[in-house]
Amino acid sequence: MERTDFKHIHLIATGGSIMHNLALALHDQGIKVTGSDDEIYEPAKSRLAAAGILPAEEGWFPEKLDAKPDAVILGMHARIDNPELLRAQELGIPVYSFPDFIYELSKNKQRIVIGGSHGKTSITSIIMHVLQHCGRLFDYAVGAQLQGFDRMVKLTEEAPIIIIEGDEYLSDPIKRVPKFHLYHHHIGVISGISWDHINVFPTQEIYRDQFRIFAEMTPKAGTLIYNQDDEQVQLVAVPRNPADIAYIGYTVHPHSIRNGKTILHTKKEGDVEIPLFGEHNLRNISAAKEVCKKIGIKAHDFYEALKTFKGAAKRLEKLGENDNTVIFRDFAHAPSKVKATTEAVKTQYPQRKLVACVELHTFSSLNKNFLPQYAGALDKADVPIVFFSPKTVEHKRMEMLSEEDLRSAFGNPKLQVYTDSDALLEHLKGMSWQNANLLLMSSGTYQNLDLEALKKAVL
Repeated sequence: MERTDFKHIHLIATGGSIMHNLALALHDQGIKVTGSDDEIYEPAKSRLAAAGILPAEEGWFPEKLDAKPDAVILGMHARIDNPELLRAQELGIPVYSFPDFIYELSKNKQRIVIGGSHGKTSITSIIMHVLQHCGRLFDYAVGAQLQGFDRMVKLTEEAPIIIIEGDEYLSDPIKRVPKFHLYHHHIGVISGISWDHINVFPTQEIYRDQFRIFAEMTPKAGTLIYNQDDEQVQLVAVPRNPADIAYIGYTVHPHSIRNGKTILHTKKEGDVEIPLFGEHNLRNISAAKEVCKKIGIKAHDFYEALKTFKGAAKRLEKLGENDNTVIFRDFAHAPSKVKATTEAVKTQYPQRKLVACVELHTFSSLNKNFLPQYAGALDKADVPIVFFSPKTVEHKRMEMLSEEDLRSAFGNPKLQVYTDSDALLEHLKGMSWQNANLLLMSSGTYQNLDLEALKKAVL
């Protein structure tokens, strides 16, 4: 079915972060968009309402499918017995997962897919920032709200390329295959492999195999760009037909740190000061540079764009700072991300005390069998703190964790453990912040920790 044949599209689970952005992108293209969800939170609620496509009420209504839309897009958190899905199947309406649909609308574009356990959002956002800086026309689908972009999804008929953040998590409740297997990349990136999603990939080998499949999907005349310093990546990014496929390894960009500032060393552009810092981000820059080179961006333009790139939201994001202290917020929650982010802040500010706090709230991070993956993750912190909510553990029907479980798993006798956000807030407010930084790492909210009160007390 061609793009122009889509007159009406219905989204099941339209309130999701990426799904509501897709709904808005389709609406922008003049397509009739309807949808349903059992829960819709902000900012999705207001954004859908402003576009006039917010469902009248929450819940599932199979009768909506009686209008026979041209396609149904199924969100990941919908169940396989969803009443609207069953009705669509009964009526013979084509059902797509999010990645299936993105591929359907980008068959005639060059598809660049950024995969990896960590770094994929940052690499994707660097590429998008550079392309925007250079005035290039491109579509995109990314899993986080990026500075300078109103939406997380853009789909047009004109753009010759699309930049896609390739998540390894499952596409939908029907196919249950990793999303990045369904985009069929021309240029693929593997930024790193560190076991995650234990509820879906029960062993490290099964998890790693998803990236092997992705690597082997690189087509003839395609390109695979990979982190050559990652041992797990080396096991999957094995050149098969080097005459047919370009294999490009990358490493940390040459650099130095001067007075808390990161300086890139380049062959032709000289020294370039950038806002980003951390060894992991210097690898991300190298990956993005290789992608940009493949699509015709000159080195001069790449580095000029980097000077104004401040990073993706919640990736070493500064919540506030003064002469003595910086408060950083980061999305890090998986072991490799926690370790890399903690080391980045300590390396950038070696003379300052580092208070690093991570919230465990995902299925993997709260699983006793997975916890040993966090060994050493907070070792660079002067004050290492772990927070988790017992209610979250109970809700996920998992075995309760003890302080000793966590100290043993992290391998850190200095580790402090908090299970109440008010107690954590009071502890942080009572600390001395003279020549000290605070790093908050979580994909959650620390049980709705009052960040404004924290900032007032610390800064």
